[in-house]
Amino acid sequence: METVLQKQYKKEVIPFFEKEFGYTNPMAIPQLIKVVVNVGVGRRNEEEQKQIVRDLQLIVGQALSPRAAKQSIATFKTRQGQTIGYAATLRGRRMYDFLERIIAIALPRTRDFRGLKDSAIDQSGNLTIGIPEHIVFPEMVGEDTKLIFGFEITIVTSAQSKEEAQALFTHLGFPFRKEQETK
Repeated sequence: METVLQKQYKKEVIPFFEKEFGYTNPMAIPQLIKVVVNVGVGRRNEEEQKQIVRDLQLIVGQALSPRAAKQSIATFKTRQGQTIGYAATLRGRRMYDFLERIIAIALPRTRDFRGLKDSAIDQSGNLTIGIPEHIVFPEMVGEDTKLIFGFEITIVTSAQSKEEAQALFTHLGFPFRKEQETK
């Protein structure tokens, strides 16, 4: 069964790219490849790290993999091999479900949210979003949460340019900031 985002891609994105960008092959049209969710734990104690992992696993719907420090940095008191973060890569149905929750629930619930900046898209066509508080997701009950943390979401596409990625994300319903009119 297709998600709402997948139906929207077939109904709106494919015809738009065929018309505006002149694609003749539907397989060449930019599409979503994967979503990578990263969280840094830094020098948090073991209990706090377990809580972060538990909460983020509820949000993404799968297990996280630990990320170790590649080298020792004395200023940050990290040692090579020490776990400094966790990551999860979402593909397929989990990716689309997660993106629907981001677009419809999490971003509108974010404090002082006025839309995503165009500069969040890099030259390769990937969108990176920072979520300052994980409690904006419906899986988290704010009253029960003692530890609030932020994490990063990178949405990887097959777009060839920033303009194509911008069009893809806009037609999928990502809320970008409107251009400010000068007075």
